[in-house]
Amino acid sequence: MNHHEHHIHGGLIPFVHLVLGLFLILVIFFYLLAANRSSRKYKKWPIHRTLFWCLGITCIGASIMGPVGEKAHTEFTWHMGGHLLLGMLAPFLLVLSAPVTLVLQTLPVRMARQLSCFLRSRLTHLVSSPLAASILNIGGLWVLYTTSLYGSMHQSVSLYLLVHVHIFLAGYLYTAAMIYIDPVSNRFSFGHRAAVLILSLAGHGILSKWIYANPPTGVPRAQAELGGMLMYYGGDAIELMVIFILCFQWYKSARPRTSMSVAYKG
Repeated sequence: MNHHEHHIHGGLIPFVHLVLGLFLILVIFFYLLAANRSSRKYKKWPIHRTLFWCLGITCIGASIMGPVGEKAHTEFTWHMGGHLLLGMLAPFLLVLSAPVTLVLQTLPVRMARQLSCFLRSRLTHLVSSPLAASILNIGGLWVLYTTSLYGSMHQSVSLYLLVHVHIFLAGYLYTAAMIYIDPVSNRFSFGHRAAVLILSLAGHGILSKWIYANPPTGVPRAQAELGGMLMYYGGDAIELMVIFILCFQWYKSARPRTSMSVAYKG
């Protein structure tokens, strides 16, 4: 597998990294542009949301490019570190940056209405439900690490990109389905989200232990053990932040209405 990894990495991957790097820079630029427009049109856009966005995009870049992305092709432990950045920390930070709210505030009225219609569509309701988002997220990881998919993605640039896109999008949908920062048209109860979150935590924890005891194809046992531990403890650290926000939102919703006006809005 290492031969194919080096072959692909020395061919198309550097070009892909260049295109991705330029794209991420543009994404940050357009967010800053939209934040400035929103601040002029409405009230000042919160600086902490802009910071979350920049940090989240940086995590995406760091997970695929630079030292982490470079070593992730040949060392499973570094791959797992990249997974935590791309599939957990980056989505968490980007959800906190409220991108949908910002887009709705800055798009022309007609386009904003079209986006709102898409957000209310059946397909969006389906994939953004806590249970479906959790299946896409945790289930996708089980498929990646318990089948030959992990080895295969290092032999195909298109498959490599597809897997990473899925990891990020599934992580974002999962986080957005657990903590409502942007407006949603199909809200699930706190109890429902908490129950699904607990099941997801169990699935993630069991998978990390499975990786520890059953290394993916082509992964040395020592690297699998370190990667499994990193997935277990690193994943728990990020999930704790999700749990904290969910619990805080739950507590805030249960407070008397007279005090809600001064509550933190996430």
